[in-house]
Amino acid sequence: MQLPRFLYGLWTERDITRNLVVSAILLVFVIAARSLTMRSLSRFKKRPLADPLRLRAGTRWAALAVALLGLTIIWADELRTLALSMVAIAAALVLATKELIMCMSGALVRASGGIFEIGDRIEIDGVRGDVIDHHLLTTTVLEIGPGHQPTGRTVILPNSIFLTAKVFNETLTDNFVLHVITIPVAADADLPAQSERLFAIANEVCGVHTADAAHSLDATAALHGLAFTSTRPRVLIQIPGPDRVHLLLAVPIPARLRGEIEQEILRRVLGHAS
Repeated sequence: MQLPRFLYGLWTERDITRNLVVSAILLVFVIAARSLTMRSLSRFKKRPLADPLRLRAGTRWAALAVALLGLTIIWADELRTLALSMVAIAAALVLATKELIMCMSGALVRASGGIFEIGDRIEIDGVRGDVIDHHLLTTTVLEIGPGHQPTGRTVILPNSIFLTAKVFNETLTDNFVLHVITIPVAADADLPAQSERLFAIANEVCGVHTADAAHSLDATAALHGLAFTSTRPRVLIQIPGPDRVHLLLAVPIPARLRGEIEQEILRRVLGHAS
């Protein structure tokens, strides 16, 4: 027998309506089957009370399992389409919020790794300065320019930069750092004499800080497992190329006074040179 035309169209074209009808039939069948099962079990009155209760709970879970399995089979195509749509939506959300996610991840890396704190002087991706604030998405740095002097500008860094760029924390050793000053000299210069003069200038300018620097750097070395070979000024020789010689002056100085002390040493070196 052929179905009426309107029923045929409803059955073949309106899949959602068809699935709803089949789902309703399935649920009615499951409920009726469980009800008949419970009526049959109620006739066994001689059994202990625990048996009917256990069977009632068992039939409830069995009916639920049959209903879920049947509904999953009926709505399989729609569930598959919904799953694909959810994946597409999730992918679109990830792409749209990629920068936000990376910034929050960078903040997590900064916080969990203890890379720096407010007040530390850092250098990252060519930006050098003092950290004055940090948030979930950004970090604010007071820029330090040439000569170790503040420029008065603030730089807003997205926290995503901490995922890819190297961070140099110049205040890891708290109050003092080992600062290196490069002094170019002529290749035919008297290097021992130049080194002694530079060493004398360093002791004259930085001598007042030597004891405090040694104590601070030794304490920091013990805390972080570092090894400072010496906390006294010393002069090293570097040959960067033919006919080029650099004297490297390593001096322990207060981290916040690097600019002033470096300028004072350079002025005295130029004064001696003149």
